[in-house]
Amino acid sequence: MRLGINSPVVTAVPGVHSPWERTAGIEELGAVAEAADRLGFDHLTCSEHVAVPVDVARQRGGTYWDPLATFGFLAARTSRIRFATQVLVLGYHHPLALAKRYGTLDRVSGGRLVLGLGVGSLEEEFRLLGAEFGGRGAIADDAVAALRASLSRREPVYHGEHFDYQGLVVEPHAVQDRVPLWIGGRTPRSLRRALTHGDGWVPFGLPLDRLREMVAAAELPAGFEVVLSPGRPLDPSGETGPYDAGTAAGVPRWSASR
Repeated sequence: MRLGINSPVVTAVPGVHSPWERTAGIEELGAVAEAADRLGFDHLTCSEHVAVPVDVARQRGGTYWDPLATFGFLAARTSRIRFATQVLVLGYHHPLALAKRYGTLDRVSGGRLVLGLGVGSLEEEFRLLGAEFGGRGAIADDAVAALRASLSRREPVYHGEHFDYQGLVVEPHAVQDRVPLWIGGRTPRSLRRALTHGDGWVPFGLPLDRLREMVAAAELPAGFEVVLSPGRPLDPSGETGPYDAGTAAGVPRWSASR
C-alpha cells in the first residue's frame, strides 16, 4: 500500500477544506509538497475545472487550480513524489494536446506524472468549452486509447472513431515508457475503461460493500492500482473545521493505492 495526499489549497470545497487554507497560497502548498516528498508519500493530486457555475460552486466550490501550472511549480520543489491529476476531463482536450502538455511535465519532473482521467459530469462546463456532453462516454473511451498509444512516442499513430492521426511529431513527449493512467468513476464502465487501457481506478462516492463487489468481480492484473480515500478528511495540522462533525466528505487529505 502507498499513501498519497490530496493536495490542500488547490481546491476549496465548502465544509471540507481546513481553516488554514483560506489564507494559504503557493508557498504553503510548496512547503506541504516538500514535506510530503521528504517523508516518502507517493503522490500529490490536483483536479480540473475551468469555470464552475455559481450555483454549482456553492456545493463543489469554485476554486480549482490548474494542474499543469501547479505541478510544474511543485516539480521544481521536489525530487521523487509523483503528480497525479485527479482528474482531467477527457472531453475538454484533444489527446495530442494532453500528450504534449503533460508529456512536457513528465519530462521536466523526471518521469513523475500519473495521468488521472475522467468522463466529466458538469454539462454547463462542456457547453462553455464547446465539448459534446451527450456522447462523452464513447469519446472518453477513444481518447484514453489514443493517449495510451501516444503519450511516450515522438511520432504517435492512432486510428479511432473520434481521433485519427499519424505523420506528426510531438516533442517533448513523456519520458516514462508507460505513463500510469488512473481512470476516475463510480460505474462498471469506468472500471472496464481502467482495466482496458489504464493502470488504476479511482472510485468515488461508492458504498464500501458495492466497491468490494465491483473489485471482486473484476480480474485485476498485477500492479493495477485501486486508489481509495477515507470517508472524511484527515488534516495532519490538527486544526478543527466544519468537517469535524463526521461528514462523509468527497475531498479527503489522504489517499491510498495498492
